[in-house]
Amino acid sequence: MNQLSNNVRLIGHAGMNPEIKATTNGTKYAKFALATHEVYKDKAGDRKVETVWHNLILWGKEANIAEKLIQKGTKIAIEGKISNRTYTSTTGLKKFLSQVVVSDLMLVSRAA
Repeated sequence: MNQLSNNVRLIGHAGMNPEIKATTNGTKYAKFALATHEVYKDKAGDRKVETVWHNLILWGKEANIAEKLIQKGTKIAIEGKISNRTYTSTTGLKKFLSQVVVSDLMLVSRAA
């Protein structure tokens, strides 16, 4: 049951091209947003689509895959864990960041 704690699986579309960077020690990472969609009918019977945006961060091998294969609109499946952290912005404001740290990535289809 321990393996089920803090485990996220999502299928969606990349909302932007990955932003590729490296840490000071040279470890590559990629950041981008993933859009997932929920389709349902409201009380009046009208079809509704709700989009949820997820911030992703990929390290090492997954970052290399993202750099080569993912662009805005690419449909992917990911697995990872949720990470929450706080930091102080350059303007002195305390900020809260929630993101999915991706451990596995699968390309479902290329962007159109």
